[in-house]
Amino acid sequence: MNAEPFSSLDAEPEHSQATETVAGYLAAISIFASLVALAWHPIRLLGPSMLLALVSAGMVGRGRQLQLAAVLIAAVCFFLAMMITVITGRPLW
Repeated sequence: MNAEPFSSLDAEPEHSQATETVAGYLAAISIFASLVALAWHPIRLLGPSMLLALVSAGMVGRGRQLQLAAVLIAAVCFFLAMMITVITGRPLW
């Protein structure tokens, strides 16, 4: 019997250049949609924007600043959009 571990958690998965490019575009679209949601129909845009940010972050894993920024911007924009909507009395849809 061999006493070596079957797998290692230290190994980072290999991502192709195409995967990183697509994840970058998804993160950029998410950031744009999150910022537009502050001015126009927050619920219509923030749901898909958050989903895009999380998918792009899941595609490349850890250590990517653009995907982290997309997730954080989507979360902050959700909070700000809900505050703006309540204060101004605008409709969510």
